[in-house]
Amino acid sequence: MFLKKFKKSFMLLLILIPFPVFAYSEYLIPGGENVGIEIKSDGILVVGIYEVNNTYPAVDSGIKIGDIITKINNKKVESISQLITSINEKDSDKVKITYERNKESKESILNLNKVNGVIKTGLYVKDSITGIGTLSFIDPNTKIFGALGHEIIESNTGIMLDIKEGKIFESNVTNIERSENGSPGSKTADLKVENETGNIIENTNKGIFGSYTSQLPNKKKYKVAQPSEIKKGEAKILTVLEGNEIKEYNINILKINNNDTKNILFEITDQNLINKTGGIIQGMSGSPIIQDNYIIGSVTHVLIDNPIKGYGIFITKMLEEAEN
Repeated sequence: MFLKKFKKSFMLLLILIPFPVFAYSEYLIPGGENVGIEIKSDGILVVGIYEVNNTYPAVDSGIKIGDIITKINNKKVESISQLITSINEKDSDKVKITYERNKESKESILNLNKVNGVIKTGLYVKDSITGIGTLSFIDPNTKIFGALGHEIIESNTGIMLDIKEGKIFESNVTNIERSENGSPGSKTADLKVENETGNIIENTNKGIFGSYTSQLPNKKKYKVAQPSEIKKGEAKILTVLEGNEIKEYNINILKINNNDTKNILFEITDQNLINKTGGIIQGMSGSPIIQDNYIIGSVTHVLIDNPIKGYGIFITKMLEEAEN
């Protein structure tokens, strides 16, 4: 009916089709720096349980690995030190514990046991994570940064942490453990916690994002590539393998996918990098991918059985996520 009316009227209509408009800059400062990362979880994460006096207090109370403790005796706790203080406040053999599971709040009674004068809960808990990764980009206009290209997951539970706060800081690579087929290698770094360079605001499946608080690096800026501008063939990654020196290494893009995160399949062709690392290693996540003076993505995954190959995420996906 609409088409018939349009033909009869001969009116010129402007049809407005909504499309997303993003505020990120056209040119970015590429990363490549090895950064220390520290995040504090929003709540206290249960990462394990243990036996006390032939019982398992956590099991008896219904608490499971992956639960997030939020209150003790109706008092909010945000750190392990607060948890310990709240448990010790009352001379009792049990406490009321409030926790979250799959975003649903639950309550139960946790039995306490004294062993050689020390109160035992039967719980292993964690309230923060520290590690290393690679900075992907800084937007020179907004000072928003992105790193890793994937989420931070607590290793014992496999859970992506909801963060309360976090920071990135300087670090120097001190050693490389090479990747082998079936076993990814890793970087070891000296962490400079006192030399903070940014505040982390988000932890998502497309990376960690926040505000860069240090002086902007004086480096060449690269234009942001749209996915349609990326092609198979030669490219390079920027990363640190020793100290804090960023170097370029050659790669070959094999396939381009427009899925959620594994967008760029590539292989390392730089023999110097292969000799040093055996391929992609842990800590290299976030290394920016450059092609023809465009920043196109960041390294995210290694193929375990063939560490010379890996995946990267489109830089536009990281930028869009950073704006949410």
